[in-house]
Amino acid sequence: MARVLYDHVTKRFDGTEAVKDFTVEVADGEFLVLVGPSGCGKSTALRMLAGLEDVTDGRILIGDRVVNKLAAGARDIAMVFQSYALYPHMTVYDNLAFGLRNQGLPRKEVDRRVQDAAKILDLGELLKRKPKQLSGGQRQRVALGRAIVREPAVFLMDEPLSNLDAKLRVATRAEILKLQQRLGTTTIYVTHDQVEAMTMGDRIVVMNAGLLQQAGTPEELYTRPANLFVAGFIGSPAMNLVPASVIDGGGADRIAGFRPEHVELGGVAGDALRCTGRVEVREYLGDEQLVHMTVKDASIQAKLPVEAHVTPGEDLSFAIPRDKIHLFDAETGERVSA
Repeated sequence: MARVLYDHVTKRFDGTEAVKDFTVEVADGEFLVLVGPSGCGKSTALRMLAGLEDVTDGRILIGDRVVNKLAAGARDIAMVFQSYALYPHMTVYDNLAFGLRNQGLPRKEVDRRVQDAAKILDLGELLKRKPKQLSGGQRQRVALGRAIVREPAVFLMDEPLSNLDAKLRVATRAEILKLQQRLGTTTIYVTHDQVEAMTMGDRIVVMNAGLLQQAGTPEELYTRPANLFVAGFIGSPAMNLVPASVIDGGGADRIAGFRPEHVELGGVAGDALRCTGRVEVREYLGDEQLVHMTVKDASIQAKLPVEAHVTPGEDLSFAIPRDKIHLFDAETGERVSA
């Protein structure tokens, strides 16, 4: 296990900066998630750490070693990719053992590591099968096992669940978390899915256009987004972001943000802003309903109890507690107050 440090790291491709002055420290044993839209630089940041891309400026440290010029195989990392990249002609056992044999480890040590990984990932009954005989989830577990047997200082995972269906993605997400907590290995996980980021990371780093937007715990990012980008990216459904004048007659230099779950019907205890919106669409979700409204030409979403009967076309009065409203500078996008 080891800490990881990105120290003012920049990556340029033909003059274009894919990652810009990126500084993040990952604690020993931490599970850090890099999240952002496609092309934001998160996978490039991971590939620089893995040694698959050169660093243009800055330093990357694993433990106390600067690894900028170190070959990928000498960095003591193991990587799990979006594609399983299993050898189709080999059994599960041989797929797990292949890298260890190439390192020249003794046969008993190879077998110990393979059997340990198989036990952790419940692969014992699959060791004699070949990849074509496995489900997608089983193949992904084999790919994870191939990383585990390396016993590395750092796990790197680049969207490892994106090829799985929704149900299996949720199940495998939990398995990865339990695995990391059991092994205690420093893990950096890349995803574009903010739900994955929120549910998995000890901390989350949000990136956009090569720049770090905010780093913090899931709760910090959700309750205190640093800017409009983070506010709109983190949360499902996203935070409502409207001109302050829509809900409070405020100035044009402010954007007001509030979560759909903070829209309340009826009498509200404490200080709140009260508005009326025209219901456009109602989505029934079983335990709740998502109501789309128009307020002064602005679109607003509200998460409401299913007991509240609303129909498209009706005017709906609602309130938003003032302590749940965030204000952002309309020009810079930065959060200015709550």
